[in-house]
Amino acid sequence: MKKRHLALKARIRTELEEMELTVGRIEKGWTFAKDTGDDFYLDSVALNLHSFYTAIEKTFELIAAEIDEAKLFGENWHQELLKQMASEIELVRPAVISKELRNVLDEYGGFRHVVRNVYSFNLSAERIGPLVQRLRETFTTLVAEMGEFLMFLSS
Repeated sequence: MKKRHLALKARIRTELEEMELTVGRIEKGWTFAKDTGDDFYLDSVALNLHSFYTAIEKTFELIAAEIDEAKLFGENWHQELLKQMASEIELVRPAVISKELRNVLDEYGGFRHVVRNVYSFNLSAERIGPLVQRLRETFTTLVAEMGEFLMFLSS
């Protein structure tokens, strides 16, 4: 195994650990938001959902750079990166994530875009709720699929 693959594996593991902490913060903030009706907790949930997806995208960018030797550009590079991670690259690597997970993650990416482009007082629990409710399952699937990719890097 190449040294750069060892470094990549370590970075992926670190990102997954930090995502786990972020998921916990989202769940805790969501509980407080529902229990208190305080919009400041909703703001916290939105910011942490933003961070969750940003960490995923950072991980995918590392894989694209280190394994695929590709840097995406252009207006739609975020969606293209997800498509690339859900695609096998013949003689290079298997798909990093499934197409099903890609579709789910695209929703989190879309929400991240909203968080970056609107005032926080315009965020709604109705928009955030479904993302939070699917978050643990999404993260569990991501960890499992990334685990398979880490095993590929070890082979």
